[in-house]
Amino acid sequence: MPLSSHLFIRNMNLPVPVSSASHAMLSVFAANGIDRVFLVPGESYLGILDALGDFPSIDVVTCRHESGAGFMACADARLTRRPGVVMVSRGPGAANAAIAIHTAEQDAIPLILVVGQVPKQRLRKGAFQEIDYGRMYGSVAKHVIEVTEPEALAAAAFDAIRIAGAGTPGPVVLVVPEDIQQQAVEASAWRATPAVPTLPEPVRVLELAGRLERAQRPLVIAGGVLDVPGGREALRRLAEHFAVPVAVSFRRHDLFPNDHALYAGDLGLANPEEQMRLFESSDLVIALGSRVGDITTQGYRFPSHPVPAQSFVHCHPDSAVVNRHLAAEMGFVCDPASLAAALVASNPSPSVGGRRAQWCERLRDFATGYARWPEPAADGAARAVDVARILAKQMPGDAAICLDAGAFAAPVYRHFPFCFPRRLMAPLSGAMGYGVPSAIATQLRYPGQKTVCLVGDGGFLMTGNEIIAAVERRLPILFILVNNQCYGSIRIHQNRHYPGRHVGTSLSNPDFVRIAEAYGLQARRVTRECELDEAIAQAFAADEPCLIEVVTEPPGGPLPS
Repeated sequence: MPLSSHLFIRNMNLPVPVSSASHAMLSVFAANGIDRVFLVPGESYLGILDALGDFPSIDVVTCRHESGAGFMACADARLTRRPGVVMVSRGPGAANAAIAIHTAEQDAIPLILVVGQVPKQRLRKGAFQEIDYGRMYGSVAKHVIEVTEPEALAAAAFDAIRIAGAGTPGPVVLVVPEDIQQQAVEASAWRATPAVPTLPEPVRVLELAGRLERAQRPLVIAGGVLDVPGGREALRRLAEHFAVPVAVSFRRHDLFPNDHALYAGDLGLANPEEQMRLFESSDLVIALGSRVGDITTQGYRFPSHPVPAQSFVHCHPDSAVVNRHLAAEMGFVCDPASLAAALVASNPSPSVGGRRAQWCERLRDFATGYARWPEPAADGAARAVDVARILAKQMPGDAAICLDAGAFAAPVYRHFPFCFPRRLMAPLSGAMGYGVPSAIATQLRYPGQKTVCLVGDGGFLMTGNEIIAAVERRLPILFILVNNQCYGSIRIHQNRHYPGRHVGTSLSNPDFVRIAEAYGLQARRVTRECELDEAIAQAFAADEPCLIEVVTEPPGGPLPS
């Protein structure tokens, strides 16, 4: 008799196969270093849930909402550079997880979303909670694989791992009908082998090294592909060897030491006009490992679309990225860290003139001045920038700061000094709700290091329920909730474009301290700048999760009563 769904097997008191299709899928995951999955359980993948019990090497993190589970998987993937795995049920569960698919695509993160599906004989019949995931996720996922035979599940998992990490990493959706999860199949443990990094011909390396030596105002734009072992070191050696300034791409602050004499700042949401004029006066721009998207290029202003005003060199391992938006005089489809090392090796003693030193100083002087901390408020009120300043003073050098989206995070991007292993965990997609889940995943991955979550009142009420995982596992995360009683970023735009008109952005909030205490956290409220130092120091000294609510004014001040 063929084995049917897991539920049917249990009801008939039949034994579950030792090596089911679900076991075969999980064996492939485990063989490829996947040691943690984030999930919200659902009846459409009970077979997979049951099989997880036979894999003690895979930590199961049970979440309270699929968006939280997805954000955790995204953060974990960014830290490990292996596919993050999130498991959800069909229909509503898969819809809730869509934000993680979008985040992984925008952030170039390898992610596998496993979705339980209706039984295969009901596919495309409008069954209860059925969705055609190829159509649903087609524009944001790298690939959608719907398995219809149990024997194919392990191979589909293997394909998902390879596709998620190949080229520009991204999300893959693995759809598994509920009635193909527990049949007996042959176990497999295939391991994906990463592609061997390629290098251009030596003559091309020599040509670029010559250009870099002759340039008077060169600039490197460093991107996320360098966030790998050895990537930061290769970037720093290149910069120091050729005395070339480095600007980091959007939200990649921890790629290059922010206190280095060659650090030129970041390319973010809205760079100052003076800084952009400096960048535009460069005569050679080398984009290393950056996709040079619309944010990094300030709306394709620098380098300009379609043909940059400067001599433009683009290096990225994905051929679909190089020359996609900007025409490069030299396009290198290769590993940027390897290219950086080859450039250094090709020219042992480059000669750079005095004008190069002046160029570096101009960029550094502006970046240093722009990042200078402002003075405390005259009335002593606590502000988001005060939180960032005191965190910068007290945070250990190997700590991670996980940012949600919102105006409260702007001082971190502008003023906070990053020097690896201090990490910035922030969504390139700008997704609200990322902060708390990413902090959970980060502390789980690095239990011996400190994790700080900085979140606004809006973002906290989206995924703050995941904070229970920190209590359950005694994760010593410091959660700082900046409460400005509004959707601050949107309020700023309203103040700029529609002064005094704040439709839809004011928030009525609960008592966050009492909520945190009900979850089991130590919690306190701060309203004055002078209270922050002590509050943060006490929280850092704790060996359990803590929450500090910092009450601040809304952007532009309070509304008239």
